[in-house]
Amino acid sequence: MNYMVQYSSPALDLSFAALSDATRRGIIDHLGRADASITSLAEKFRMTLTGMKKHVAVLERAGLVMTEKVGRVRTCKLGQGGLAAEAQWIEAHRKLFEARFDALDQVILEMKQEQDDERTSE
Repeated sequence: MNYMVQYSSPALDLSFAALSDATRRGIIDHLGRADASITSLAEKFRMTLTGMKKHVAVLERAGLVMTEKVGRVRTCKLGQGGLAAEAQWIEAHRKLFEARFDALDQVILEMKQEQDDERTSE
C-alpha cells in the first residue's frame, strides 16, 4: 500500500495547498488584523476582483476563511477552525525530525569517538 495514500488527510491537503501560495498567506495575515471585503483585498494585493475571488474561494474551501454577503459587499474573515490541526501535524513531524537528527548526532559522535580511539591506539 502506498504510504502517502494511506496517511493522507483531505482537510490538511486543502489547508497546505491553500497556504502554499504567497498571496493567500498574505490574505490570511491581513484578515488576522481585520475583516475585509473582497474588493479591498483585490486593491491591496493589486489584482483583479476575479483573481481575488479565486484566492478567497481556495481559502474558503480549506476552511481558513469565511465570507458573508451583506447587500452587494462580500466580507471575508478568518475561519473558525484556525490552524490547530495544521499546527498539530507540524509539531508532531517537528518532533519526529528532532528525534531522528538527535539519533544521527549520536551515531556521528560515536563514529568520531571510534576514530579518536583508533588514532590514540596507533
